[in-house]
Amino acid sequence: MTIMYWSRLSDCIGRRPVLIIGLFGYLVSSLMFGISRSFYWALFARCINGLLAGNVAVIKSVFAEISDDTNRPRMMSLLSLMWNVGSVSGAAIGGIFADPAIGSSVTVFGLVMSIFKMEEALERKPASRTMESRTSHTFPALSTSTLSTNSTDMVVEHAQPVQRSMRELLTPTVVRVMATNVVMGLGVAMSDQAYPVFAASDLSDGGLGFAARGIGVSLAISGVAGMYLQLSAYPKLERKYGALDCYQHGQMILIPVYLAIPLLSLLASSKVSIDTNTPVLPSPSWMPFALHTCALWLLLVMLLLARTTGTVLVFTSINLLTVNLAPSKSELGFMNGTQQLAMTTTRIAGPIMAGVIWTWSIKHSFSYPFNSHMVWVLCAALTALSLRMSHKIPESVNTFAAGNDKYESDDDDV
Repeated sequence: MTIMYWSRLSDCIGRRPVLIIGLFGYLVSSLMFGISRSFYWALFARCINGLLAGNVAVIKSVFAEISDDTNRPRMMSLLSLMWNVGSVSGAAIGGIFADPAIGSSVTVFGLVMSIFKMEEALERKPASRTMESRTSHTFPALSTSTLSTNSTDMVVEHAQPVQRSMRELLTPTVVRVMATNVVMGLGVAMSDQAYPVFAASDLSDGGLGFAARGIGVSLAISGVAGMYLQLSAYPKLERKYGALDCYQHGQMILIPVYLAIPLLSLLASSKVSIDTNTPVLPSPSWMPFALHTCALWLLLVMLLLARTTGTVLVFTSINLLTVNLAPSKSELGFMNGTQQLAMTTTRIAGPIMAGVIWTWSIKHSFSYPFNSHMVWVLCAALTALSLRMSHKIPESVNTFAAGNDKYESDDDDV
């Protein structure tokens, strides 16, 4: 819940100080968690971490502010890529070393770079105030003692951004975008949790019966494909079709993929004879895998690549649509904070729902769609609902509204 506070604060005092505070808080809480000797101490450390965790939404605002219309899609893609690389490499470093000091060294590096190298991204545009004749007429006492005149008859001040209220910012378009974001994100979060469970479950439970290595290989293939899509394919697609169209087509890809993934269990279960427990199709001497195994992996890789394509399209597009919604750069923090809060909620609820639904479905002998397919059918239904909701979003969201942001002259107020 503190995401909104930090995001809104960054709209007031700037992005850089909020990022520094967040990194410092993450460093301290990580060290506290690493040296904890009890559950309650560890829980307290994680609570501190959560209270100071607002950097993801703020860094999205930074990326939007330092980019322009020619490279903003690539920057949003790069942001998603960095998140994925950090998640994978961070898990590897933590698992290999299991040392809070080593893990925190990365945060120290980021903190040092933020303090000494990072410049403030939130601009304070100068506003001009005309002059002596009008000012001295309205405020005579200020004409000689406070104001200085020159040949241009102009004094320049830095205008502070005027923040709109939450009611003003939550327009119908913003509400529609955030609503479809929540519904779509819930479906993706459920599928992310369901796939490894589905792949590891026994064939009799409607799974694939994979060992840990097989699951890891399948996920690695998806990760490599995602890197290409984020860096190369998505920026070209966005320039040609727009972020909203990419978002909708990503969901169109995900719906059939969700429905098709559980069907792989039928192919996996056909490789073993129930009576003899022997392969139905024997492997030729020249083929290391049975034909059905090759077919299973071929279909699995195709579906995972399609799922990765859809996921990259929807998440990169929704990040871009969110920054496009901000009426000015001084409201980027609020928009990104709202979107990040929505995504955090789905990441909490999605895995819980997927686990409960999967466990319930394999414990009962119901027919389709209430069997082991149920969690996937629900993911497809949520994505279809999100797609339908997205058709009510106007095409204007493809334009970066804050690009035309200008601070008005103080003359209008005098």
